[in-house]
Amino acid sequence: MQNAPVIVLNQNLKRESGRKVQVGNISAAKTIADVIRTCLGPRAMLKMLMDPTGGIVMTNDGNAILREIQVQHPAAKSMIEISRTQDEEVGDGTTSVIILTGEMLGVAEPFLEQNMHPTVIIRAYRQALDDMMVLMKGKLSRKVNTEDEDEMLNVIKSALGTKVTSQWSEMACKIALKAVMTVTLEENGRKEIDIKRYAKVEKIPGGTIEESRVLSGVMFNKDVTHPKMRRRIEKPRIMLLDCSLEYKKGESQTNIEISQEDDFTKYLQLEEDYVQQLCADIIAMKPDLVITEKGISDLAQHYLVKNNITALRRLRKSDNNRVARASGATVVNRTDELKEEDIGTGAGLFEIKKIGDEYFTFITECDNPKACTILLRGASKDVLNEVDRNLNDAMQVTRNILIEPVLVPGGGAIEMALAQALNEKAKAITGVEQWPYKAVCQALEIIPSTLIQNCGGNTIRTLTALRAKHATDDNHTWGIDGEKGVIADMNDLGIWDPFSVKAQTYKTAIETAILLLRIDDIVSGSKKREKDDDGPSGGTME
Repeated sequence: MQNAPVIVLNQNLKRESGRKVQVGNISAAKTIADVIRTCLGPRAMLKMLMDPTGGIVMTNDGNAILREIQVQHPAAKSMIEISRTQDEEVGDGTTSVIILTGEMLGVAEPFLEQNMHPTVIIRAYRQALDDMMVLMKGKLSRKVNTEDEDEMLNVIKSALGTKVTSQWSEMACKIALKAVMTVTLEENGRKEIDIKRYAKVEKIPGGTIEESRVLSGVMFNKDVTHPKMRRRIEKPRIMLLDCSLEYKKGESQTNIEISQEDDFTKYLQLEEDYVQQLCADIIAMKPDLVITEKGISDLAQHYLVKNNITALRRLRKSDNNRVARASGATVVNRTDELKEEDIGTGAGLFEIKKIGDEYFTFITECDNPKACTILLRGASKDVLNEVDRNLNDAMQVTRNILIEPVLVPGGGAIEMALAQALNEKAKAITGVEQWPYKAVCQALEIIPSTLIQNCGGNTIRTLTALRAKHATDDNHTWGIDGEKGVIADMNDLGIWDPFSVKAQTYKTAIETAILLLRIDDIVSGSKKREKDDDGPSGGTME
């Protein structure tokens, strides 16, 4: 009776614990990092992914690739999650964060094999992260003047240099800068830059990429509701509505008993009068253009055409808000509440153009637009999607610099400088923590070495030369020229990264590495299959 096994966990559960789990997590993280490794730097390769519906994605944006990959391992899932966080938080550095996390875990593996406790490694990593933040804030970074357009363009260019659009980078940088500057709002000393809502990207296949531009206003895929309405109006008075210009039906089913024939005619007359009243309210304000988010009945169209008013219907709420920001109009909910100040007079031109097969409405030449549309043209859908992704990165980078105008040298220079400084600091640390602390320096060097690898340079020689450069004082701006795979001064190449992107990258990478090192037990259960053959207690491992 003494030695009878006690079964605590359900028979169907699979449990892994101890070293096996940690090694498994590390190898999963390294595998994900290897997938992305070739996507770093200006000589980056593209990945082509098929999604289940048969569409293809061609990109070298770390986040876009990982979003499409289906993985099983829980550690790999959390790796994919961090690239998404990085993309939402700062918009750039999604590839570096994955490579760094994979490497941070990779360098911890030998310590685990020597039976060093994970918390010791974690303590050293935490210490290294704090020191890195202090060092980066100090002499390794420099301020940037956000008013100086050339300097801003230079920074955006180094963010776009690694992307597919690098051959049109001049144009893409200007588009990104102009779009972000347009949507920047300063209220009571607080900067608000909402790219997602107010800088819309309209992708229209056809034409060439050179034809892409930022409109000083908005555009959307709509045509007028009645063929006789004007399709071009200069200096239009714009009215935005949130209500429908048709007779309101009853919410629930309504039954009406009519005893005389005249009553039915009266009933119809009431409906017409109601619509006529709506239109009378609108016409009294003398607008040239009425845009509503709901429908417009034929009768209402008739009244509007008679008064030479152009109407557009069923516009998206987000588009309507953009028009409001661009033209200075207010979106009104009921026509009887219209006032003169609700009319937008900020736009200079309203016109409808036919591009390809469809009609597009342009409201442009606005005086002080706080919303804009980026019109992208290109050979095919895939090209446009990639350009859109790259532009998004560029706009995010611009936003980051405007909010925090501090830069650090790019091209692996900052990683090398930090590795050098941490190496010096490690000498002062006593005890066993010194080794994992030094391992962080080794992990940081993965970024410059990957850059050399991706353009076919000699990794060991070039890295040694770079290490020697950083060993002497005041050389912290030396990094790798990603085009040629040789060492170069980033000051001359003009490659600078926003501080916020780098800081976020290191924080995310080290914190994720810490998180995955903390795991020492994985219990994976199985869901019971419905009506299994082997009875209710049976279940299968999944």
